[in-house]
Amino acid sequence: MRELPLPLALSARLAPVVVLACAGWALTSGPLASPSDDGPEAGGAGAGATGTRSASSSGAPGPSSAPSSSAGAAVYTTAPAPCTAVSAKTVGALVPGAKTAGKEIASTDRNVRRTCSWNALKGYDYRWLDVSFEVMRSQEAATTAYQQRTGEKSGGGAVPGLGDAAYSVVNLTTEDKQQTREGVVLVRAANALVVVTYNGSDFESKKAPDTDVINKGAIKAAKEAVAALLGSRSQGN
Repeated sequence: MRELPLPLALSARLAPVVVLACAGWALTSGPLASPSDDGPEAGGAGAGATGTRSASSSGAPGPSSAPSSSAGAAVYTTAPAPCTAVSAKTVGALVPGAKTAGKEIASTDRNVRRTCSWNALKGYDYRWLDVSFEVMRSQEAATTAYQQRTGEKSGGGAVPGLGDAAYSVVNLTTEDKQQTREGVVLVRAANALVVVTYNGSDFESKKAPDTDVINKGAIKAAKEAVAALLGSRSQGN
């Protein structure tokens, strides 16, 4: 975020997204909430797609898509540090102007849930990135939570080769003629969930970044976060 005072016109345009920024934690606490009025957009493996898909054509994974070995003892006992889960280079690319150290959100139990947030306005372009780790009591519990959350949000698709199961969805919302496009990637790895939320707006054009930009950015951050989770296991998690 630049430190110089914003022009009055831009400050007026920022009003809708101030509300969005204040709700950032709520979004990550329930990142797979009901679809927006504008409808879900293509995500997951079709990262290059820019069109929208209806719920009937959704790639949302059902119970049968979960690995058969999902039930089992906990592999992870604590959540890794989220603010170092994504490289400074990636933060700089996804959230230009943000402090790469990020800001960890307060949690009632840091052992089981930790979230880091980055956000910045550069020129007229606004970006927000959240990375969250949730550790559950068993692989079965994590699988159940993953299936419930992906089942609540249609229109996305599976992300192959990421964790034990991964799902990505992108949505477009419009408030006071200002568009915001948000991508969410949910990954299950053993008894842990990794949730990445990435969104953006352009306050000059009032348009949002392309679906492909948001989807690929969210998946890139998710891949690094999952790698950090796996690395924490080798360090004695």
